[in-house]
Amino acid sequence: MFSLCCCLNILAQYNVNRLLTSGRIALHYEDYVLSIQYFNQAINQKPYLWEPWELRAIAKYYLDDWQGAAEDASQAIRLNPYITNLYDLRGITYIRQKEYDAAIKDYTSAITLDATNKGYWCNRAACYLEKGSYDTAQVQLDIIIDKWKKYATPYLMKAEAYLLQKDTAQASIWIDKTLNVESYNAEAWRMKGYLALQHSQWQVADSCLSRALHYKPKNVACYINRALARLKLYNLRGAMSDYDTALEHDPNNFLAHYNRGILRQQVGDDNRAIEDFNYVLSLEPGNILALFNRATLLDRTGDLRGAIRDYSIVIRQFPNFWTGLHYRAACYRKLGMNAKAEQDEFRIIKAQMNKHMGIQNRWSKAKLNAMRKLSDIDPEKYNQIVVDDEEKNQHEYASAYRGKVQNRNSSDIFQPYIALTMSHKQTDNVSSYVPYEEHATHFFEKIYHVTKHNDLLHIRLGNVSEANGTETFAAIDSLTSMINHAKNIEDALNYTLMRAVAYSSALNFQDAINDINKVFETQPDKFIALWQRTICEAMMVEFEKSTTPREAEMRHLGVVNDFTKLLEISPNNPMVLYCYGTYNARKGDYDKAIEIFNKVIQLSPRMPYAYYNRGLSYMKKGNSIEAKRDFSKSGELGLYGAYSLLKK
Repeated sequence: MFSLCCCLNILAQYNVNRLLTSGRIALHYEDYVLSIQYFNQAINQKPYLWEPWELRAIAKYYLDDWQGAAEDASQAIRLNPYITNLYDLRGITYIRQKEYDAAIKDYTSAITLDATNKGYWCNRAACYLEKGSYDTAQVQLDIIIDKWKKYATPYLMKAEAYLLQKDTAQASIWIDKTLNVESYNAEAWRMKGYLALQHSQWQVADSCLSRALHYKPKNVACYINRALARLKLYNLRGAMSDYDTALEHDPNNFLAHYNRGILRQQVGDDNRAIEDFNYVLSLEPGNILALFNRATLLDRTGDLRGAIRDYSIVIRQFPNFWTGLHYRAACYRKLGMNAKAEQDEFRIIKAQMNKHMGIQNRWSKAKLNAMRKLSDIDPEKYNQIVVDDEEKNQHEYASAYRGKVQNRNSSDIFQPYIALTMSHKQTDNVSSYVPYEEHATHFFEKIYHVTKHNDLLHIRLGNVSEANGTETFAAIDSLTSMINHAKNIEDALNYTLMRAVAYSSALNFQDAINDINKVFETQPDKFIALWQRTICEAMMVEFEKSTTPREAEMRHLGVVNDFTKLLEISPNNPMVLYCYGTYNARKGDYDKAIEIFNKVIQLSPRMPYAYYNRGLSYMKKGNSIEAKRDFSKSGELGLYGAYSLLKK
């Protein structure tokens, strides 16, 4: 009997462990609904275990079910109150629900268990900021700074606290302190630029926002604010470029569309200005100021009936808007509708008489180059650039659970190119395969003493776009100094190629290509440099094909030529062939890609990327049988994300 009970207990434990493992796998592949089903079963079998409650809370968090996540995390804490991660998980769910007092309690508990985690301290201080307890937040931040003097985040949070208290002088001091600690902090440069805008220091604002965009090039708000600074500096071309770039990153951005429409209107690009206001009105059909701007543009381009339609909507909401009445009357006269024109003109005369006699109060007209707040609907300000009502600082809470992971969809994404990269990270999703290439290995051996003695990031083969944040920028500066002080040409060339790798990892492909071209001036046969340049150019093609197709096509010819040179030097190089196959797959030439991947797999039958990308090429062609076979093999070799595609 005792033996039977032991067997049953072991079997039950095995079943729960298997459920948890299956749930973790589903969680890893972002199938949160399936993972919750596994964790439900584990909880039903053993409701006294804290771990399935925690895992289900994580799954619910990524599905934006923050209340459900908080309830599950609470149950896990009741079962095991000594796990710090549980307080962090529940704390971040409370933050998402704006329950800052509850989050503060959780981060206080987490700090009690682990006082060395600076993320917990900063999150608690951020909660005090959010609830307006500025004095308490300042005390907390002073403690953090005293404990971690080289940690930039609390310095920046103190600056934010002073900004919220309208003390811009102290805010400026603490922004500068942040930059002394971490000169690559994009958020600090952004805040410094915003303060400069507030003080009408347009040149300073342009410079600071440019630095912010150098370190964080996809910040849409920075482009919009820099465009404003450039408008004030009469750099209309630069402002237009910033609005264009902002809309590349955020096509639905209201401010960028509206302000670009105003700018196009001012420079006489009327038809494209109409396109911008059409888009603004598709987002906000009742936006009076956009309607009036579109009306004036339709008037200028000859669509008089369309202009009258838009003027009429504005006038219905603002019956005594003299400018609108005057413009509509002019349209009526152009169409020969004199009676309607006279009605509008009479309304203007009557409104002016009322104004003179003090019956009607009028808004004062602002200067033409003034700015208006987003919430300001004074129709007299129809031709003014719009700015946000208030600059918003988005806290990046330090938590393993932040982000919108469920929004990622990798079903159409090929595995990345392989070339030199500068990072501590391993290639995503791959646990068992380490890329190897003879020329690269020889280069690593040559530069080993440089990285070892100069505390630089490790250079290896992997995903080119893996940046390591501020450390990559620091490496670029260090290598620049080493190039300037190199004792001989050979060292200078090696440092230059290393800097090209750092630029590649930071997605600064143009500077990477420039550095590699300098290497080619002295060493035109350097294989590893040619490989790196080819991949940088290939990634530039993908970027340019959606923005400047003609330039992308020209660059494409150079990429094909470089791949040809690489394969003439090393015709059976599986890494180069893999990259060439991936390039063709991303270009949509699936037949050629499959042909190349066939050769890669013959030469290197344990390369999971090649099976994955060949499988995805087959899938794009509609050959699901071969696609399934390749995804299965790719998963078997360690690229576990292939199993989610296999399931789909």
